[in-house]
Amino acid sequence: TQNQAFSALLFAYRHILNTDIEDLNTTVRAPRRRSLPSVLSKSEVMSLLNTMKGTYKLIAQVSYGCGLRISETLNLRVKDIEFDRGIVMIRNSKGGKDRQTVLPDTLCDPLREHIKQIRAVHDQDRANGTPGVYVPNALERKYPNIANEWGWFWVFPSHKLSTDPRTGIVRRHFKYPSGYQRSIKLAAQGAGITKRVTSHTLRHSFATHLL
Repeated sequence: TQNQAFSALLFAYRHILNTDIEDLNTTVRAPRRRSLPSVLSKSEVMSLLNTMKGTYKLIAQVSYGCGLRISETLNLRVKDIEFDRGIVMIRNSKGGKDRQTVLPDTLCDPLREHIKQIRAVHDQDRANGTPGVYVPNALERKYPNIANEWGWFWVFPSHKLSTDPRTGIVRRHFKYPSGYQRSIKLAAQGAGITKRVTSHTLRHSFATHLL
């Protein structure tokens, strides 16, 4: 390929002829091939979701129903779900911007029930004296107790405590994406979906189904 030939010539000049080539920024390179993302049909999405269970199913439903990246879904705080307004707030999204998206009516009851269950986790952490969840440093300096507030608790908290690499504090983090990614891969196999399905697939499918 063109890129292989370029690399071979560059190696020859540098390591055989002992000649350094300057100003490589003007060199024309073959563009990288960009593969199109997998998109599921609506029936495939339903089959996938019906194969999933528990919290990972709800994570998938939120990712698809709200069109969120997996990082955005897992970073949701309780206060970001505004049932009365029917919206979900996405904080510090791609590019560091906040945005909002629609909360489908079909997700309201499952999310309310889930949030009721995680309230018990939050309350137990407070009773145990567990340090609060991570919040941006500027906010924590201004409001020292904000990390313990219910509204800042994760919508999808991890089932165990872990050490925060930024501070060394043992606290409750949100669920790790690796577990969800394994779950969605197994669900795709169980649903007989032969397309490559990743955590991004539901977001791409959401966008396509809006067209």
